[in-house]
Amino acid sequence: MPKKNTVRIHETDLYKPVREYLEGLGYNVQGEVKGCDLTAIMGEELVVVELKTSFNLKLLSQAVKRQRAADSVYVAIPRPKGRARTAGWRDMCMLLRRLELGLITVAMGRDGEQVEVHFHPNTFDRIKSIRSSKNIRHNIIREAASRSGHYNTGGSNKKKLVTVYRERAVHVACCLMKFGPLSPSQIKTLGASPKTSNILQDNHYGWFTRVSRGVYELNDSAKEFMDGYPELVEHYLAVIEDSCKDKNAENNVSY
Repeated sequence: MPKKNTVRIHETDLYKPVREYLEGLGYNVQGEVKGCDLTAIMGEELVVVELKTSFNLKLLSQAVKRQRAADSVYVAIPRPKGRARTAGWRDMCMLLRRLELGLITVAMGRDGEQVEVHFHPNTFDRIKSIRSSKNIRHNIIREAASRSGHYNTGGSNKKKLVTVYRERAVHVACCLMKFGPLSPSQIKTLGASPKTSNILQDNHYGWFTRVSRGVYELNDSAKEFMDGYPELVEHYLAVIEDSCKDKNAENNVSY
């Protein structure tokens, strides 16, 4: 199959539709003024638009520099195909808002160019942002504080991470590995999480098999992960050992 001819968009292709859009709002528009791709003036107001065919660091750097002189700075890029709101799109918008930049996209089509202003430059309130994300902040702090050790290396990619939930599942798995089939109540006497019943029932990692009503055993699918984290397994075996010193644990767990 021959490849479809694709029309390459240049920065200069964005200039005309953006200029006409701003002129329609009453601005006096000029191109390439003292390094600015596009300037728009109305009275004492100066607006600068930086044109780029893609979102990149150079675009951000140029736009931020223009903020030293302009009242408002926008970046203008070709509109993404399908206008899909991907994670990359959301991240781009978040970054632009934090930098107090506006976003313009231009759709190039047979029916002409369409200009859309997605948002205008506004002062970014970081304190308000933190307050509105208090649940995210709380979850980060709780997750970091609840981990038992350093089992993840920052910057790792495509590696199974040890979260608090996975630690709790490993604790349960260590109990079953050491003593064989147990009930949730027996496992909890070995220091496991109060949510042990949910961990067993959800079986998120596929490690557990119910052998009878309220009794579970460990299956082979847990072995690969546990072999990869010997320090984590050693930690929870020690926790279990300490719990076994308690008489209640000794009375409720069969050796």
